[in-house]
Amino acid sequence: MYQLCYASCATSDGEKLLEDLRNTLKEARDFNVRHQITGVLYFADGYFFQCLEGDKADLDVLCEMIKKDNRHKGFTLFEYKPIEKQHFVDWSMKYVKRNSVIQQYMRDHGFELFRPKLLQLNQVDELVLLLADIKD
Repeated sequence: MYQLCYASCATSDGEKLLEDLRNTLKEARDFNVRHQITGVLYFADGYFFQCLEGDKADLDVLCEMIKKDNRHKGFTLFEYKPIEKQHFVDWSMKYVKRNSVIQQYMRDHGFELFRPKLLQLNQVDELVLLLADIKD
């Protein structure tokens, strides 16, 4: 079992962004169910953060697909590491909308806005745990 976490910037805004989010979630859930991948997607302040967990070969394929997706840019891979336990076992793709817990976490680390690309690896791990605990 492997975990892949990345951040990127949205390429659209307004109504187009909402459509992109809906399409992204549908596509992710369909792919993930077929490949037994679990994960979470968080979006705020123009940035995506996603954590995916599953078989390394399946994550490799998915990672290449994500990098080529024109709904975002500036793909930044944080970690691609083996894990013993999945954090999102009940979710093919959990979506967490803008959340006060995450906003406070970012403020506690000196960021007024959600800027996941600026996080250190240990902070990425903390963010994953926070997202896993949110019951939206």
